[in-house]
Amino acid sequence: MSKNMKALSIIVFLILFIFACTLPSADQEQGRDPNAVFTAAAETASVQLTRAAISSPKTATSPPVLALPTLTPSPIAPQSTIKPTEDNCDKAKFLTDVTVPDGTEFAPGETFTKTWRVRNIGTCTWTADYALVFDNGKQMSGASPQLLMGSVAPGNTVDISVNLTAPATDGDYTGNWQIRNSSNVLFAKIYVQIKVKTAPSPAFAVTSVNYSVSTWDSAGHVNCPKVTANITTNGAGTVKYHWLRSDGSSSTTKTLNFGSAGTQSVEYKWALGSGAVGSFWVGIYIDDPNHQDFGHTTVTKCTIP
Repeated sequence: MSKNMKALSIIVFLILFIFACTLPSADQEQGRDPNAVFTAAAETASVQLTRAAISSPKTATSPPVLALPTLTPSPIAPQSTIKPTEDNCDKAKFLTDVTVPDGTEFAPGETFTKTWRVRNIGTCTWTADYALVFDNGKQMSGASPQLLMGSVAPGNTVDISVNLTAPATDGDYTGNWQIRNSSNVLFAKIYVQIKVKTAPSPAFAVTSVNYSVSTWDSAGHVNCPKVTANITTNGAGTVKYHWLRSDGSSSTTKTLNFGSAGTQSVEYKWALGSGAVGSFWVGIYIDDPNHQDFGHTTVTKCTIP
């Protein structure tokens, strides 16, 4: 039973109870129409039902939810991956540096020849139209392009050379080169890497002493030996020396001043008498800067005395 029906039953019961309590006496009851009583009760109940119906809230009905159909995705056909076609026509493999390994030292302006050994690992023959060309870095006066000599079939090796000149300034230098085919396509990267270093100036020294022999004459001396020594140095400085003789004698220490690298000549006269016996020689010893014996030359005796 709903809550509204329960409430209506209670209301009807209360009305009837109240009505019973207010019934008139027997005298009053005379002349009253019993139908009128029930009609009044019925009208009262009807009014209460109407009020209950008006005051009773209506429950909102939710609209039905429509179920959407489930979409099953169609399988996507796999697409094939397109790989670029690799051109194996012109390929090379570096084998070794025939000359001038990396880091070789050269003096500024020194010339040299760089040679690489490479193998043709492609499928095309390198013809005389192929050339060595400079790519980037330091060209070092190398000729570019420089045609290859002859042809190189696949699998064969070839030595590729270029004449170069070391830069004028000290430092590390790299020159990158490539081979160019007949269609001007570059491949086979190779390089030359050198160090340019100015040699330190050598310490001042006598570098050589050369001798020549002649004769001299004076009163009482004829055709006596005279030795000329040509002393050469590598720069400016002072040379101290003395003469040595085969008989054990030596001269006092003498001095030569050089303003630059060069040669100066000095002489030694020996009055070697004709009566002397044996072989004779004269030479120079450099006391400073070398502290070195520079050999000697043989001499002959005087004619007179």
